[in-house]
Amino acid sequence: MSTDPHTSPGPARPRVLADVAEHTDALADAEPGAAWRLTEDPRDLDVNLVRLPAGGRNEPFDGPGLDILVHVVAGTGTLHTADDDVPVRAGQLLWLPKHSRRGFTAGAEGLAWLTVHRRKPGLSIGTRPPEA
Repeated sequence: MSTDPHTSPGPARPRVLADVAEHTDALADAEPGAAWRLTEDPRDLDVNLVRLPAGGRNEPFDGPGLDILVHVVAGTGTLHTADDDVPVRAGQLLWLPKHSRRGFTAGAEGLAWLTVHRRKPGLSIGTRPPEA
């Protein structure tokens, strides 16, 4: 029987999944993109830890059809929206409403954030609904 608190055979149970500090050390030189993802199944949430190195940019885009909660976990930067450029820093919580325009630019020490949202439905093979 496993005694590792990070793994769980059988039904899902509360446990430690990751150490964010391990993924945000040396942030200024980090590879851009997702450093960690929630992969447990079954689950109702998608969670991603995203990093940008110093001066890195995630070009603004129109978001998906679901609300996203963002927790800035390290660094500073700017959230670019359709209306504004909003300064962000570690410790802040951001709300990105569904379909809203968003992008990030990292400050001098880089930027890392955790996204949390409803799990996106997987792609499936099926028939196309009839056209109206």
